[in-house]
Amino acid sequence: MKFAEDDQAAGYLIQGYAAGTIRIGGRDYGEGLVVTPGRVATPWGPGSAADLRPEHIAELLASDPQVIVLGTGRHQVFPDIAVYAVALERGIGIEIMDTGAACRTYNILVAEGRRVAAGLLLIY
Repeated sequence: MKFAEDDQAAGYLIQGYAAGTIRIGGRDYGEGLVVTPGRVATPWGPGSAADLRPEHIAELLASDPQVIVLGTGRHQVFPDIAVYAVALERGIGIEIMDTGAACRTYNILVAEGRRVAAGLLLIY
């Protein structure tokens, strides 16, 4: 899916996504990644949501977000609570959804000026 033109003043926004790719800042990423308004970091995460571990969430916490958006691929997959308990213990919200919804939600939160970190697994 391709999004409308973005405003780079807000920070990194997701311009589009499709099977095997996420477009940010005119660049296509072909592996899982972390995106915040101030940075894009890749590679991130396992090949599938079933293999998510607490250390993957710890990488998202490094940017001191108010909320974490976790994109789990083509389908919404809830990892074991132990995977994201560290975020909840710190009072940081975590939203888990399919990667398409996570891309859209991330952009909305950035536009609202929220400190958000997204961990995005690719859609296959």
